Amino acid sequence: MSLRRRLKSTLKIQESPVESDSDTSGTNSPAPETSDPVKFDLWNTKQSLLKEVHELKRKRSRSVFATRRFLFPLGVFFGILLAFAFVQPSDIQDMHAQIMLFMDQYDIIPQWPDFDFSRVESEWNRLRSNIPEVWKFNRDGREFQVGEAMKARGLDAEYPVVLIPGVISTGLESWSTTPEYRPFFREKLWGGLNMFSQVTFNRDKWIAAMMLDPVTGLDPPDAKIRAAEGIDAASSFIQGYWIWSKIVENLAVVNYDTNNLHLAPYDWRLSYWNLEERDGYFSKLKSTIESFKRRQGKKTVVAAHSMGATCFPSSLKWVESPEHGGGGPDWVENHIEAYISIAGTHLFVAKAMAAFLSGEMKDTVQMNPAGSYVLERFFSRAERRKLFLSWAGSASMWIKGGNAIWGNSSFAPDDPLDEVEFEKLDIDPSAKNQWSRHTHGELISFRQLPASVPVQEGDKKSWTDHLREDDKGVNNMTSEMAGQWILEHTPSSFQKMLATNYSFGIERDEEVLKRNDFDHTKWTNPLEVRLPNAPSMKMFCVYGHGKETERSYWYTRGEYEYDESAADGLTPHCNDPDPSSNQTGPCAGITPRTPLDIPLMRKSWIDAEYTDENAVPKVRNGVKMGEGDGTVSLISLGAMCVEGWKRKRWNPSRINVTVVELPHRPVPSMPRGGANTSDHVDVLGSTAVNEIILKVATGVGHEVQESFVSDIRSYSRRIGWDN
Repeated sequence: MSLRRRLKSTLKIQESPVESDSDTSGTNSPAPETSDPVKFDLWNTKQSLLKEVHELKRKRSRSVFATRRFLFPLGVFFGILLAFAFVQPSDIQDMHAQIMLFMDQYDIIPQWPDFDFSRVESEWNRLRSNIPEVWKFNRDGREFQVGEAMKARGLDAEYPVVLIPGVISTGLESWSTTPEYRPFFREKLWGGLNMFSQVTFNRDKWIAAMMLDPVTGLDPPDAKIRAAEGIDAASSFIQGYWIWSKIVENLAVVNYDTNNLHLAPYDWRLSYWNLEERDGYFSKLKSTIESFKRRQGKKTVVAAHSMGATCFPSSLKWVESPEHGGGGPDWVENHIEAYISIAGTHLFVAKAMAAFLSGEMKDTVQMNPAGSYVLERFFSRAERRKLFLSWAGSASMWIKGGNAIWGNSSFAPDDPLDEVEFEKLDIDPSAKNQWSRHTHGELISFRQLPASVPVQEGDKKSWTDHLREDDKGVNNMTSEMAGQWILEHTPSSFQKMLATNYSFGIERDEEVLKRNDFDHTKWTNPLEVRLPNAPSMKMFCVYGHGKETERSYWYTRGEYEYDESAADGLTPHCNDPDPSSNQTGPCAGITPRTPLDIPLMRKSWIDAEYTDENAVPKVRNGVKMGEGDGTVSLISLGAMCVEGWKRKRWNPSRINVTVVELPHRPVPSMPRGGANTSDHVDVLGSTAVNEIILKVATGVGHEVQESFVSDIRSYSRRIGWDN
């Protein structure tokens, strides 16, 4: 019965007038003078109902600041303010000209007088100059400072410099001339504000253009996307969001320009083999470095960020190979002065595994519920996964080294606490019992029974007895088990691409390592290939530490669904049709599609409902947090630099490797963290990274000293390098 009906019936029985429910005195009427318990109960009911009505009316009277009339104009105001934050003074005259041209062409309104916009431009300049530097998006007051300090010391450009950007930081533009893609010819489909416009209003065409052919790994029919060229290709992602521009500015102060500075952008979607086959990327890079040597008589300093720190060593193996670049074993020694790896993904990232499995990562599952809902409706997990699987270049980010590097079901080198340390914690025993300890060695874990398996209350069977046949093999998985499981749930075209382009193991036999110099599938894995024969080359590993980073995951499973890329049946498997094949990796062959092509793909997703701040390691929205720079885990950033390349089998010419760890100390009031940030991308604007690059480029690289702020040396000693 509704509240109003209950109130009316009560009033009729009471046979007395009812005070206005807006009058609070009605809730305090005197008790009836009667001994009848029924009437007394009715009086109590009436009083409680009046109180409920009064409270409900109070709740309905919302503050004016919570109404749409206030929030909508406020949103419009902030939107306009944000848009104008990106307007440069020089753009104002262009805006005036464009508006006049538009009105004249379409005769929308009568011709306006020819206003002088120079006054507007000067006023806008004055307004921008009064904005505190820390609140500016593109500039924060640190421009050119490192370069000025180096110039004051009398330092000048010594070696030519090549910059190699990381994954997704190179802008991609359309060269398609077919009618459906012609409207955005030569416009950026990745990077720049135009990208957001296309994703919003031409989502399907944008996805079709960005997705590669799953069989060839090249452009799909009618679409042609190429990497933007020049220093601007990766200086900024969008206007106001810099990437390499801070480094370029500081290099310019010490006399670098386009004659001795080269940024080498690339289409990061492609496998490294196709990067050379389609775009001749390695050939162009080799030619550029050789040109610097001929013209200036100096070797080159190369600085690579993130995935670029994998791309460049692969290019060196290509150059040395007699079947490809033909540079010979001494080319690197004769042409490369120093190599600086900035936040290099040497052993790659766990988030790649989650992206291939379910199209998710920390950034998507830790969004607020409203944002997560919009993302799922606009760009679902299945669509994201399909896009990731088509990008063979992103497959190079698959973690390398297996259990020897990333740990097993009971131990991982970077576990925050092992069992002995956990027992030594100075915590009250009763509180310690509330803690739960897990290991990062289990890359994918399942917290509970798969959602598709019902269990009746009081059922005493083991939970494994309730599993369907295809669920019984699904337990917590190490990196090797997870890699196999993910591959079994990917299309055969992806499996074939992975097997013919990449390898993920660890090789300890020096003779095999020598042979791997001629196997291009090994070149992206530093554990299966040697550093170049370049004893005089200096190598620097520079990366940040102190920002929580996704390291492993809690997953859950659901019902079956149809997926056009599904390769798994009730018992999916990887099989090698050619027993004599020399292919190695998680799956040497391919998995055939199911005979009837029916929906047999199991839903799997990160268990975003699971958060446990008291767990060791911490769990947030199904993501087990570890150490790193916010994107790449500490093991991937530093283990090879600290231990792996100290061993002769992987560094036969004993190249000197200097490790510089940077603590993450952002300024809360600055949008990008300021001079001491060590975030994976923002570190490119940090003072320390700029100083290191300029010191090496100007010939004082010997001033760069090793520095550690993490336990990477301890973690690296726990890795099974030799067994």
